[in-house]
Amino acid sequence: MRYVKLNPFKPRVALPIIIVVSLFYRLLTFRFKYLLGYDPYLHLAYIEEALKAGEWFNFFTLAKAPWGMQMRKFHPLGLWMIPAYIHKIFNIPLYTAFKITPVIFGVLTVVFTYLALLKLYGERKAFYASLFLGVSYGHVFRSMANYYRGDNYMLFWYSLAFLGIALALGEKRRSWRYRRLIFYLIPGIGSGLASIFWQAYYPIFIFLLGNALLLSFGAFLLREDKYILDGLLLASLTVLGAFMANYLGGKFGYGMFGYDHGLGKTVAEKLSLELSTIKDAFLLVYLKYLVPLVVLGIVILLVVSYFLKSLKARAVLSTFIILLGLLIVLLKFGSLLKDLSTGFGMFKEVPIAETVPPKFSDLWAAFALSLFLSPLFFLEFRRPKVQDFMFLGLIIPSLYMFLTWTRFLFIGSLAVTLMAGIGLISAYERILRKGLALALILLVILPGVNAGVGFNYVAKQKPLINDYWVNALRWLRSNSNENDIVLAWWDYGQWITYYARRAPIAQGSPSIGVALYLLGKLNYRWAESLGVDYVIVSYYDFLKFPAIVATANMHPKYNLTGYALVVVPLVERAGDVFVFRGNGYEVIFTPRKVVVKTPVGTFVPREVYVEEGYKIGEYEYNGVNYLYVNLNYGYSVVMNEKAFNTTLVQLFLGLEKPYKLVYSDGGIVKVFKLEHPNVAVERGNRIILRFINATGTSLGIYGFLDNGTLVFKRGYNVKGKEEFVLPMDLNGSVVVRYVYVKGKTVLDRGVFRVSIGRKIYPANG
Repeated sequence: MRYVKLNPFKPRVALPIIIVVSLFYRLLTFRFKYLLGYDPYLHLAYIEEALKAGEWFNFFTLAKAPWGMQMRKFHPLGLWMIPAYIHKIFNIPLYTAFKITPVIFGVLTVVFTYLALLKLYGERKAFYASLFLGVSYGHVFRSMANYYRGDNYMLFWYSLAFLGIALALGEKRRSWRYRRLIFYLIPGIGSGLASIFWQAYYPIFIFLLGNALLLSFGAFLLREDKYILDGLLLASLTVLGAFMANYLGGKFGYGMFGYDHGLGKTVAEKLSLELSTIKDAFLLVYLKYLVPLVVLGIVILLVVSYFLKSLKARAVLSTFIILLGLLIVLLKFGSLLKDLSTGFGMFKEVPIAETVPPKFSDLWAAFALSLFLSPLFFLEFRRPKVQDFMFLGLIIPSLYMFLTWTRFLFIGSLAVTLMAGIGLISAYERILRKGLALALILLVILPGVNAGVGFNYVAKQKPLINDYWVNALRWLRSNSNENDIVLAWWDYGQWITYYARRAPIAQGSPSIGVALYLLGKLNYRWAESLGVDYVIVSYYDFLKFPAIVATANMHPKYNLTGYALVVVPLVERAGDVFVFRGNGYEVIFTPRKVVVKTPVGTFVPREVYVEEGYKIGEYEYNGVNYLYVNLNYGYSVVMNEKAFNTTLVQLFLGLEKPYKLVYSDGGIVKVFKLEHPNVAVERGNRIILRFINATGTSLGIYGFLDNGTLVFKRGYNVKGKEEFVLPMDLNGSVVVRYVYVKGKTVLDRGVFRVSIGRKIYPANG
């Protein structure tokens, strides 16, 4: 019997291994019935409502209360279209399609990367680099099942563009000397198509322009002058991508620097740009300044290459050109680059976990040993090739990005893992090929550690939402009006949109107003003026209490200090004695005696509130501070008087007026109705606005087209009336905002959809 030696690095073996491993890591989270994180729920809610309506409408009334949300000013339509088409084409449930879409594009990114590296670096380097990418938590995190993110698409399109560059550079057949250049159309077209899937797609242009410049730079230094033309062609064809992005923006929605976005207007104003033909500030800067500057540098290299043959002279000249170009960019766009790195201060005041520089623990979680192996890539420069220089065009901006914001670890994962994989084999082949033991360490143990770390972090992922939240929000959907507005901490806004199909006040980013409200610095009148009908408070708000105080302190008029609130879990129970311990605190509770031990001393509370079943009992002692004990779920909350008197705590204990508890699960999630003059939308042959507790005197009606244009505005006297029939002729309005007032006091406001096209929009209950 003949035995065939199986080479695991051959593409017919290596590629299936990489695909299977990449799928395995990304499908680990498919087992959860709920999605991960917060934002995917908003995306799925919009897709469901758009499919229900039969149209990709723009004005989404179930988000960003009380004004509504224009989706094309959020992301281009492609972000939401892909899961919908996977659902329709393959006839699978939308929820399933939505869960697996990130996996599809994440694995394709790994596959295209492997094919590109195979062309440029050979079988072993392609295998290890792609394997590292496949198991890297930094990449898996935003391409795994149940976690739908837009940056996954950008990296996918770049991997395809990277493959196009590799096909052009790697083609060595003499008959293809010029025909190979057609492959540069792939990055040109790919960069344009990337624009319709994510609002922040712009790094793909920076990467490709960097690839072009450094490819030409490397070719010039290595005296492989024919490849200088490659860099020139690549840079030039990204112009095609930029014009495509500009055109597609008019069809699918522009990115975050579009003329109709706040950031686009800010950049245009800072740089005195006129957004007319090119309607995106980044694209205009790219076409007007960055591409011409890079092309000019490459043309200089190309011309000089005919006369200057000395390697040393070429090195000096090319270094001078690059430094001069960098100086021009810094002088012209220095402040802009600084603003870009901070998102123009979007999260400067109220930073979130994704928008702060990464700590070492973040870097280790994302890359594991790849972080330390990546410098080995520069061993390639002992005998450099043009592709090594080209690759620097991805590496340099990637490092800058992910050292600025934690969320960019995903985008940087491609550079880090490719450097690590290529560097590992380079080290093995060039300096450490000294025996089986070293080979085992380099080629088996180190990749195994990477795989283990990645698996550990992926396996620990679990949904933030749970049955408590879902039950509460579904109850709210069934027991409230379609136009009712909900106030909750901003983290939960996307869940409210999806499960309750109601519009939250805060979602997607921290809300200073909501923080001040929860601390009692803004009262129910403020909430009423925004149309709030329901307020949700939860056990999780106690856990996030420090973040609530920190967010409130971002208001320039407040410097809030002196709040103390600590959640202490139950650890022991013996009869009617309950012991809670954690965070440096210990609470011993019995029906007769309560003692609280803290890091600074022991005290007896002034008041103790005990929740068991669906009732809260109150007990008074001659002590200080306050204690809430939940026997249903086994936790207690120790707080000082300042924290006790916040709206958050007062609501949770049922002490705040004018709120009525309408839903409780006994201590995790509670829903309160703000009892105030309210407007309820009722649908039949006509749309009726019914006034509950009808004390208002005037009603303002504002009608909008789906693109957000105000086309109808009129006030009506409704004093003494209990309902108002919405006029049939609203000048083509498809969305209505209303405000119900008494004199100059706003009693209620809200937004709802009237129609899409000729169809009356169905009730969202």
